[in-house]
Amino acid sequence: MERTKKFMLPETAIPTQWYNIVAEMQNKPLPMINPQTNEPLKAEDLFPLFAEELARQELNDNDVWIDIPDEIREKYKIYRPTPLVRAYELEKALDTPAHIYFKNESVSPVGSHKLNSALAQAYYNKIEGVTNLTTETGAGQWGTALAFASKTFGLELAVYMVKISYEQKPYRRSLMQSWGAQVIASPSMSTKAGRKIITENPTYQGSLGTAISEAIELAMQTPNCKYALGSVLNHVALHQTVIGLEAEKQMEMADEYPDIVIGCFGGGSNFSGISFPFLRHNLKGETHTRFIAAEPSSCPKLTRGRFQYDYGDEIGYTPLIPMYTLHHNFAPANIHAGGLRYHGAGSIVSQLHKDNLVEAVDVNQLDTFKAGILFARTEGIIPAPESNHAIAVAIDEALKAKEEGVKKTILFNLSGHGLLDMSAYDQYLAGDLSNHELKDEELNKYFERES
Repeated sequence: MERTKKFMLPETAIPTQWYNIVAEMQNKPLPMINPQTNEPLKAEDLFPLFAEELARQELNDNDVWIDIPDEIREKYKIYRPTPLVRAYELEKALDTPAHIYFKNESVSPVGSHKLNSALAQAYYNKIEGVTNLTTETGAGQWGTALAFASKTFGLELAVYMVKISYEQKPYRRSLMQSWGAQVIASPSMSTKAGRKIITENPTYQGSLGTAISEAIELAMQTPNCKYALGSVLNHVALHQTVIGLEAEKQMEMADEYPDIVIGCFGGGSNFSGISFPFLRHNLKGETHTRFIAAEPSSCPKLTRGRFQYDYGDEIGYTPLIPMYTLHHNFAPANIHAGGLRYHGAGSIVSQLHKDNLVEAVDVNQLDTFKAGILFARTEGIIPAPESNHAIAVAIDEALKAKEEGVKKTILFNLSGHGLLDMSAYDQYLAGDLSNHELKDEELNKYFERES
């Protein structure tokens, strides 16, 4: 009997609307706070920093569905819909009764899911008359996505790339430059925030919080320039829901429905994208799917962080966000999953986790690469180090199903490929990678410094 490996949708099935989960949450996220006024943030407070439509999307808690402009859907056709794939060979290697599916977001031109929001953000800035954008990037996936999107819509872009990733991942830098972006290692001497950090710690290898501070500062000081963010914020999670909305239709084609949905977790963009469209059925009491966010043991904000208001960046330029956080000054270990080295979780996922509607698991670095190698050897795709976290948890859940002797349907998001991360695989295969054990005293020292 012939079996279907890939479930493909026609271009006409690209979603026409994004799904706004906040409108259907019983306990909505607490409001972001304007640190200047200590009042709840209004959309106009964000206008100096973001395109106005993006600021309105950020604070929209009424509209369940938000229309995707035709111009964005037209650009989505470059790579969307993405395939849903049944991981038959991985199932066979694990000898599990579980059915494992993955949404393959690595097929985008930039190799990751990040383009879903980058195209939207570039479009809204373009129609507002903005000419320049700034942003930050960790592993480089968001920076490459925004570089391509900026070129597509005729915008100039400056990217502050976390220094450790700038050095570890030179080809991500080359990609951004190929699409016309200027790339600066962060912390840098080009901003007041960067100079302050370098003065205090000359050997600091950077963090996403630092790079965000620098990008925001440049945006605020440059005429006709706005800032774009690749994760954490509500409007980014909104744009990513095209992943789960397509996956819903594709799971119907497979005549299955997920018992478990998994995504790796940095700030929350790809986890939100795969999860929220399915989670809406849980919120209505129609389903009982489990949702698992897979984060690094060395940067475990959901599993070991505190739920409180915190800045999204290191210096304190952003609004105060209600989030699970390790503290905005937290300096994560120099692991290879650079896109997950962020101190906080987006406010929507934070609230959902607080309400026990989503779970979180932390995974150590060696286990993630072991899972990525098994996936590569069975399914043929070299995953991004970030995606390896989701794969590791999917494998764990498939093995639990084997132990229990039950069939589970598992869906995870393959958020990107790792073809530009081969130096990390080189180190793993040579036995040169290690786990970073994060001790409680290391976590607590940042909070104690303020109390």
